[in-house]
Amino acid sequence: MTPEEKLNIEERIVEALKTVYDPEIPVDIYNLGLIYRIDLADDGTLDVDMTLTAPNCPAADFIVEDVRIKLDGLKGVKEAHVNLVFEPEWDKDMMSEEAKLELGFM
Repeated sequence: MTPEEKLNIEERIVEALKTVYDPEIPVDIYNLGLIYRIDLADDGTLDVDMTLTAPNCPAADFIVEDVRIKLDGLKGVKEAHVNLVFEPEWDKDMMSEEAKLELGFM
């Protein structure tokens, strides 16, 4: 895949991640800062490291599966692997300015 194609697919990955929400928070997981790593290989294999706002999040399975389904469905992504990680620990400083404003942290 060319660098242009890869960039285009990565942009679609980010847009897809912005459609996934924690059911208890009105901000998408990308702007919440829950996505730690996006690694798209030239063969279309995608690895995403993500975390949760709390390790005992009751919606964890739902959120991770929603991410996997949306990424697997993208053109150019052969297979998506979603890895749930808890290092570094998430905190509100990882949120985008938009998310902080939406949630009243500014």
